[in-house]
Amino acid sequence: MKKSILSKIDKPLLFMVILYSIIGVFMVLSASSVSAVMEYDESPYYFFIRQIIFFVFSYFIGFVFILRKSTKKYKKYINFACMLVLVLLVYVLVKGRIVNSARSWIAIGSFGFQPSEIAKTVIIIYFGVFYGELQDKMNSKYSFLIPIIYSMIVFFLIFRQPDLGTALITAAVAFLTFFAIPFKGNQMVKQLKILAGSVAVAAAVLLLSGSFFLNEMQSSRLTYKAPCTRYTENTGYQVCNGFIAFNNGGLFGKGIGNSTQKYLYLPDSHTDMIFPIMVEELGLIAGVLFIAGYAFILYRIVVIAKSASNLRNSIIAYGIGMYLLIHILVNLLGILALIPMTGTPVPFLSYGGSFTINLMLCMFIVLRISGESKMDKTKEAISRI
Repeated sequence: MKKSILSKIDKPLLFMVILYSIIGVFMVLSASSVSAVMEYDESPYYFFIRQIIFFVFSYFIGFVFILRKSTKKYKKYINFACMLVLVLLVYVLVKGRIVNSARSWIAIGSFGFQPSEIAKTVIIIYFGVFYGELQDKMNSKYSFLIPIIYSMIVFFLIFRQPDLGTALITAAVAFLTFFAIPFKGNQMVKQLKILAGSVAVAAAVLLLSGSFFLNEMQSSRLTYKAPCTRYTENTGYQVCNGFIAFNNGGLFGKGIGNSTQKYLYLPDSHTDMIFPIMVEELGLIAGVLFIAGYAFILYRIVVIAKSASNLRNSIIAYGIGMYLLIHILVNLLGILALIPMTGTPVPFLSYGGSFTINLMLCMFIVLRISGESKMDKTKEAISRI
């Protein structure tokens, strides 16, 4: 790797990414050791080893490929990536593997690949390339709608799996990224933003009112308040056991590896419900510090987005920040019974190949952007001499 780019990437963000990767791997080991043996009949290190593989693969791709490739080259590959995502999503609908009542996975040996995860990143990059390079051509009546239409197609394909949670997160990432683009003097774009906001509000009202287009399982998730009064119901059991884990942990925790809720009381304790296990073992103070660490990571991404040397990179960095923020909020608010639980993984902590790899590649893209910005500023300073 060129020494110049490695020396110029954002060091605080790189440090936090490495730190959270290490913490996440060991929390997966602690949270999954019991269920790996009792539920899956595997070694207690089964999920731990697989998660290490996911992270090692991600860091290899990140350091060897992403940090080496200029973001200018994204334009060359983005159309192919967009088409590939659509093909994979259609393939999943026809021949995908069913997990948790959703046909969302493509089997690759003993591993599974979830195309909907990579779709989020492809949409972010597509927005950056399209709006970053065509900013001066937005006077065309409808050209600016192309990425929005693509996002709607992706949303529909994911919704049909059916995976409403991932579909809504994908739509939220697309719309929040679009809202941040600084269009100039285009009244239609302003009207579209108002329309998009109205559609988002209407969709939320329909979902929270138990709209007819939801299946029985999705509708049941809309009953999410006071989970411990519905302990025998699926919609109450999981979140209530998360509350019990929080209570067991107290301020300082029961000690690493000493969680009792991971003994099959808390389903999916190593995936979307891993944060309560973390608090049970390390305590509420550690949980708050971990959330503060998320805030610092998001802060660094915003700084990188604002200091980007071009609009394309600014949009991409901001979109990745929104992707990270939405996952954090949806997971934490869900386990606190403030919104419906959707099975959304929490960044760096939750076990999962597709999500972990996609998340890490996003972090390396932001690091590449930070390095490019500093190199461009150095070149600009030299040119003035």
